[in-house]
Amino acid sequence: MGKKDRIEKEVKQILQHAHGSMTAKELRRQAGVKDKSRFRQVLDEMKGKGKITISRSHIVELVREENTKRATVVSLSKGFAFARPEDGEPDIFVHSSNLNGALLGDVVQVLPVMDDPKGPSGRVLKILNKTEQRTTGTIVRDGFYFSLRADCAVRYDISIMDRDLLGAKEGDKVMAELYTRPGGDRLFARVVKIYGKGSSARVCADAILEQNDIPAVFPKEVLEEAEAVGSRPISDEDRKGRLDLRKLAIFTIDSASAKDLDDAISVSRTRSGGYKLGVHIADVSHYVKEGSRLDAEAISRGTSVYFADRVVPMLPEALSNGACSLNAGEDKLTFSAIMYLDKEGNLEKYEFRKSIIHSKVRGVYSEVNEIFAKTASKELRQKYAPVIRGLNVGRELANILKRRAKERGYMELDSVEPEFTLDENGICVDVKPRHSGESEQMIEQLMICANQAAAKLAQDKGIPFVYRVHGHPEQRRIDTLVELLDALGVSAREIRQGEPKTRDFAAILKRVQGTPTQRVVSHQLLRTMDKARYSTEPIGHFGLALADYSHFTSPIRRYPDTAIHRILSALAEKKSPAEITRHFAAFAQTASEESSRLEVRAMTAERAAEDCYMAEYIRQHIGEEFTGVISGVTSRGVFVQLPSGVEGFVPVDSFEGCRFVFDGMITQYDELSRRKLTIGQELRIRVAAADVATGRIDFLPAEEDTD
Repeated sequence: MGKKDRIEKEVKQILQHAHGSMTAKELRRQAGVKDKSRFRQVLDEMKGKGKITISRSHIVELVREENTKRATVVSLSKGFAFARPEDGEPDIFVHSSNLNGALLGDVVQVLPVMDDPKGPSGRVLKILNKTEQRTTGTIVRDGFYFSLRADCAVRYDISIMDRDLLGAKEGDKVMAELYTRPGGDRLFARVVKIYGKGSSARVCADAILEQNDIPAVFPKEVLEEAEAVGSRPISDEDRKGRLDLRKLAIFTIDSASAKDLDDAISVSRTRSGGYKLGVHIADVSHYVKEGSRLDAEAISRGTSVYFADRVVPMLPEALSNGACSLNAGEDKLTFSAIMYLDKEGNLEKYEFRKSIIHSKVRGVYSEVNEIFAKTASKELRQKYAPVIRGLNVGRELANILKRRAKERGYMELDSVEPEFTLDENGICVDVKPRHSGESEQMIEQLMICANQAAAKLAQDKGIPFVYRVHGHPEQRRIDTLVELLDALGVSAREIRQGEPKTRDFAAILKRVQGTPTQRVVSHQLLRTMDKARYSTEPIGHFGLALADYSHFTSPIRRYPDTAIHRILSALAEKKSPAEITRHFAAFAQTASEESSRLEVRAMTAERAAEDCYMAEYIRQHIGEEFTGVISGVTSRGVFVQLPSGVEGFVPVDSFEGCRFVFDGMITQYDELSRRKLTIGQELRIRVAAADVATGRIDFLPAEEDTD
């Protein structure tokens, strides 16, 4: 044992006997170390390893491993940061003097030192995993100096030396490396890539992809493999053992712009008065083989990503828009869920078979809605004539399934998905809420039925699987929802005590339907719910009020669907459950974990891009007035959402001659005029500013003249 090791051992023993803490001077005296420099070096090394802490007053404290937490630095502000513990406990406030060199994204060992009503605080003992410090952002200028306004959770502008600009100009969207100088904690940025003007949503979308590590292009070898397997014609060997459904009146229904058509349906009545439903899904697992480059690329992407101006597909276009797309008039290899339901919509029996189909019609949602509404032109009626019987029976079955869903308490959340219109230059010129018509709802119900059957089959056979799960909401979130409902004057009797069921939350949604508070209640209820994810454990889907659920119907754009196709293919090949378990147990676990993580990544990128496109759209309406609804209230002001779905912020200090006080929940009260600004209330606003690069939109009250 070396001299340093002996001193370290002695220090630990002395601190343990002294109940964990002692001044550095007394500690050196008791350890009998005369060399101050060596002793200080040992203490510094112990501190760096997270074994001790040393305060500004030179108090040395022994760190007990059981008192520390593993956490990730999730935000960085001037003077402080927040670290998020892996155990799910609240974020820990860390003063900049206690960061120990940690930066955003670093995994650290944190020692909580104080817990007060504002939340816990602590200090970083050591950095466990240093992450690459890169971020996208926008170049801003203050006089002669340039800074980076980062897209990551660094809450202040980061200085850029002139030599590190790489030719970037004010307003440019860039990728930058972040660094600190030796011995300092001030953060600097170095530009490594320039995307273009930050006033373009398309340019910002490019940066968002890279910021979220979403690959925009496929490796050459993956494209070549996709082209090779996708260009092969269907052979006799491919047809062998497949159910030949080419004569059935099978059809697809998708949006007019969709090119990756991965699901088709056939529906007919049975002699007993029930229904035979066929959901025929592209047999992606036939083309994407286990262990192939295509498979490795697909699982690394997890899902297709949808922006206003593009789709970043999970699979190359040779498959997603080609061999695997169920184009009308072509023979296609499929995996069919064939289900028999009684006249009440109860699932009586089902089977999953490899098949071959020949879609008769390429349906479009808007066209089918016209068919259902009896407003379709003669040309449209002729187009759908080959499948009209199946359409009408499918509509009938879907209505039964929808009624059953409502009976079991299925929640119809008021989630407004935006639909963007771009001009020939890719600039967003219109935004409106996406409409879900009767045909969209029909397809949704029929797909849910197939997804449910797939999960039931896996459980019946006892094989490893990738389930789509949605857990019961946490009590603390339910309490927050109850508090909001009380403030809004909405009864929350169903969820006040016990363990609420899905139907209890559905009852609240029904209670506020058509009222000014519908949107905010729906939004808060969505935040109350657990996040849906993928799991090998079939815990059920709370939101759908289903005990069995999976994702089987979209293998072109979601890897979990591809994964369970592969598992069910083994079952179709008569492999035993034991053999399937040996082969796929680890695969199912990996697919579940990775798909859940990558789904969050995709959603984060999609929402960030939506913000940019909304800002680009509303920027063309600066100075114009609109009427919106107050969707959120904070101590600084109110958020107002327009009918288009665009949301902006109105600061309370922009109301002249007012003195607003925030009630801490849903309302700002003006003490002078007794005026209220409360959630659900209409407010006339004027568009003041929109920053495309950050997606920030600012409104002013329309009735105030600020000239």
